[in-house]
This record gives sequence, structure tokens and C-alpha cells, in this order.
Amino acid sequence: MQERHLIYDGTFDGFLSCIFYIYEHNLDQVHIQNEFELQERLFSEFETVITDIDKANRVWKGLKSKLSKMGCYQLYYAFLSEEATIENTLLSYVRYAFGNQLKADKNYANPYVLKVAQTAKKVGREKHRMEAFVRFRLTKDQVYFASIEPDFNVLPLISKHFKRRYADQKWMIYDIKRRYGLYYDLNTVEIIQMAFPEGFDMTKNDTAMFTAQELEFQKLWQDYFKSTNIESRKNMKLHVRHVPKRYWKYLSEKQPN
Repeated sequence: MQERHLIYDGTFDGFLSCIFYIYEHNLDQVHIQNEFELQERLFSEFETVITDIDKANRVWKGLKSKLSKMGCYQLYYAFLSEEATIENTLLSYVRYAFGNQLKADKNYANPYVLKVAQTAKKVGREKHRMEAFVRFRLTKDQVYFASIEPDFNVLPLISKHFKRRYADQKWMIYDIKRRYGLYYDLNTVEIIQMAFPEGFDMTKNDTAMFTAQELEFQKLWQDYFKSTNIESRKNMKLHVRHVPKRYWKYLSEKQPN
């Protein structure tokens, strides 16, 4: 039987709509792929699945009846990993869940259950690191701005944390890699996309973008960090394990004076 190739819009609802489509049409040989990472496959029949919120909700409701609460979290976290062919791993995971009466996500002997759990754990670790390492800088528009470039698409996971923690100030967290961000206007958090000048480096303290007060604060923080760092007790191996070097360019205390 010829493999059917389903293309979706890259959203979680779009993925769930693909699941609905597969069961609706009783498809067996099928491959799901994000439209932004489309690759032609030999002897495949291409179809675009339009995102349908109602159908996506029906699939999600069915999964919640088959999976534990943790299992549902793991499925969503694994989806946000954006790893190659993760959609097809999740499809096998979903098929296994719907084909079993017990909570399928507890059976780590199943390779798909194990893979989803392992992937979700990596995404969860990145989520916690972003919550710890995000550094805001006050712009001249009186909005606290932070730029990040996480390994996984964790913006949807950190929204509640920052809304709760910084409820009294406007802020924006922008994912450089994925070119979208979160903006909080003191009421709601919205997903935004912005056009920055060519060559603009969001990790640097641009005097045209940030207030003089903010730049002075950054300098004071760097001086404080340097003064409290006892050279004789420095343990770089331990430090790098807790604060990997790939995050340093977003930390004000790691920037050169």
C-alpha cells in the first residue's frame, strides 16, 4: 500500500487534526510532517490537513481518557521538542494508547512510550532553565525585554510562570531562533512576531533600544557579580554544569564591561 504523506501547519491542534484524519479515513501507512520542514518522499501521496479545533479537541479528550495527567503533559512536551519525525513517534504513541485499556503511558517497555518520556524530560529541563536564566532589560518603551534561543520550543510552557511572577509590569520574551515571542500587556499574554533591523543583535545593550538607567543597572550588576566571585573558590566545571555556556550570551553578568 502506498504511504500517505500528511502535511500540517506545525501547531499542536494541527497535529491532533492529523490524528483525527488518520482514524477517520482508517489510514495505515502514513507519515506526518510539518509544512515548514517539508521534504519530498519517493512514492508518497501528499495531502494537506487543515487544522480543525473541534476535531483536535475530540482527539485530546479521547487521549485524556486513555493517558494519565502526566502522560498528557509528556505528549505535549515531546511535541514541542521539534525533533525530527517526532510527529510519527507520537502517532505510534497515540495508536498504542488508544489500543490499550490501561494507562499506556506507564508501560516504559514500549519503545514509543519510553521515547516520548525521555524527550519530554529534556524539554522540561529546558523549560526550567529558561525560567531561571531569562534576563529582562528595560526598553525606552517601558517594556521589559528578554531574548532567548532555547533548544526546544518552550515559550508556550513558560508563559504562566512569567505572567504570575511579573504581573505588575509589561514584558516581552522573544525566541530568536523561532522568530516569535510572548508579550504581556498587564492583562493578557499574546503571541507576537516582530521585524528587527538587519544585523540587529538582541543580546547586546543597544543604546537606541534600552534606557540609560537600564544600562547603568547592567553595569552595577556586573560589578556586583565580579566582586562576589571569590577567585580561589572558583569551580568552572561545576559552574558550567549548572549554567551551560550556551546560555551565557543572555546573562548580563556574563557580558564584557
